[in-house]
Amino acid sequence: MKTKIIYPCLVMLSTVFILSSCKKDVTSSSKTTSTTTSSTSVTGSIALTTLASTSTGTTDTIYLVNCFPPHGSKDSVAFIALPSAISTYLTANYSGYTFEKAFKTTDSLKVANGFVVIIKYNGNLIGLKFSTSGTFENVLEQKDGANMGHGGMGWHEGGPFCDRDGKHRDTIALSAIPTAVSTFFTTTYPKDTLLHAFVTPDTTYVLISKDTVLYATNITAAGTLINRIKVAPHNGKFAPVAQANLLASITTYLTATYPGYVFQNAFSESSKGSIIGYSVFITANSTNYIIIFDSTGTFVSAKVVH
Repeated sequence: MKTKIIYPCLVMLSTVFILSSCKKDVTSSSKTTSTTTSSTSVTGSIALTTLASTSTGTTDTIYLVNCFPPHGSKDSVAFIALPSAISTYLTANYSGYTFEKAFKTTDSLKVANGFVVIIKYNGNLIGLKFSTSGTFENVLEQKDGANMGHGGMGWHEGGPFCDRDGKHRDTIALSAIPTAVSTFFTTTYPKDTLLHAFVTPDTTYVLISKDTVLYATNITAAGTLINRIKVAPHNGKFAPVAQANLLASITTYLTATYPGYVFQNAFSESSKGSIIGYSVFITANSTNYIIIFDSTGTFVSAKVVH
């Protein structure tokens, strides 16, 4: 059986991070966007890594922003000194991660504010904010040096986060999936119905499909399987949901937990005519997530897709 295709359409840590999908352009953009926007204030920033542009040979620094309150501070802390709840969270949500650095943060009165933990996962640096007890709070937004201090959108068209302008440059038509990728997919998963496809900065093709339940399949440009993730826990009926039609509680959660996120697509899941949940695909900085909500828009779980 052939696969059916539906056409719905910062401390220095590393030195090189290549993005081939965007041209380098340090001119700040004033364009509007229909995606979530970055916070206009930048407080408590930590230098994260150096970005190297292959097109211009220039470099820029990437920062984690809003790590601690205005006039607050940070102090390095060893992994062993972190609350055990942090280690438990990282193991459960970022299995196989590499610890890079951690900080204890304080507010302007030198009162403990929480912890910032930086890890490497799937080749990407990720900054996470935890409470003083080790409870996860949010994935910290990243900005490049060209947009620090401008108080603007937090991205420009040629920068590393140019996907925040709402143009979805990483989304590709199902008919445009490279032959090596599509051949592997249709041969290996003949019962899957393709729903959406996008390509990451490291040229991994992420294919969202359905075979009873939703799957996210990561395949290299050469047609080699990286991994396949079962997205939804049920086997109901799935229907696409536009970003504008998401429940307000879902949008509120995403904005607070993944500041600067980019909406990819979303699906509602129904059983016996009633919606039982939502699956929302987003990109936060350079990492792709699938966020699961129940029928009321209450958060259930999050998985890293790539």
